[in-house]
Amino acid sequence: MMSEFSEYHPSVIFTYFLFAFLFTCAHFNPVSLSISFLSAFVYLAFLKGKKELCKNLVLMPILFFSMALINPAFNHQGVTILLYLPSGNPLTLESVFFGLIAAGMVLSVILYFSCFNEIMTSDKLIYLFGKIIPSLSLIFSMTLRLVPKFREQIKTVSKAQNCIGRNISGTNLIKRFKSGLSVFSVMITWSIENAIETADSMKARGFGMSKRTAFSIYSFTKRDKKALLVILTLSAYVILGSMRGVFDFTCFPYVKMTGISHYAISVYTAELLLLLLPVIIEITELKKWKHIS
Repeated sequence: MMSEFSEYHPSVIFTYFLFAFLFTCAHFNPVSLSISFLSAFVYLAFLKGKKELCKNLVLMPILFFSMALINPAFNHQGVTILLYLPSGNPLTLESVFFGLIAAGMVLSVILYFSCFNEIMTSDKLIYLFGKIIPSLSLIFSMTLRLVPKFREQIKTVSKAQNCIGRNISGTNLIKRFKSGLSVFSVMITWSIENAIETADSMKARGFGMSKRTAFSIYSFTKRDKKALLVILTLSAYVILGSMRGVFDFTCFPYVKMTGISHYAISVYTAELLLLLLPVIIEITELKKWKHIS
């Protein structure tokens, strides 16, 4: 699905995701993490569509509860004992709560990385960091596109194997293993050939030369200035709230959280508006198109 936010300047997009990752990882707070998770989930639904998102929904609860249960199994801090495990260690309410929040943080980061991978393409990363750290930006951009490209190539090779009569469906485990090794061997060969072609192409285009110029299609417009100003203003307000203890939260030895005040509500609202900014942009543009049509 085409995203309107992806048409903004790469520096605006990168700044948004930078603060999104920062607030998700820095604020170990159930309210803040709920805002992060819901914002990332809604934006990913805009990017990939409902059908594609529903496929991932099957794994999310499994991943969430498995991560949430790992912490109480090893962390026995807290004063509210629910029961005693067979090992004799206590299972505390605080450790369960800590595990749930930590699992929510990990899932939120995964969702934001999915959105980042859809929006922040390799050419945008090279545009932003190519002059500062050219080698690192190239490696980072190639790493981001490796997994989806490798996955698509595996599908292509598997379909080709099926066309020549090497269909593994309904066969025994040994035949599946042999077919899997064959596909893996093809993928290794493809990866090496692709690496050589990429290196030759980069050399032909003058990569690494000191006086090499770069072509760019990006321009910083008034729209980008407004979006960047909104992102920086909301982020500054959230950071100020964090410095004043709005997001203070602890699970041990007992659950303790800063009280909800009018100021805290305003900070949470600012964080919500910041993280939902791409969704607001998408909805605004959709309304404009409907009004025009």
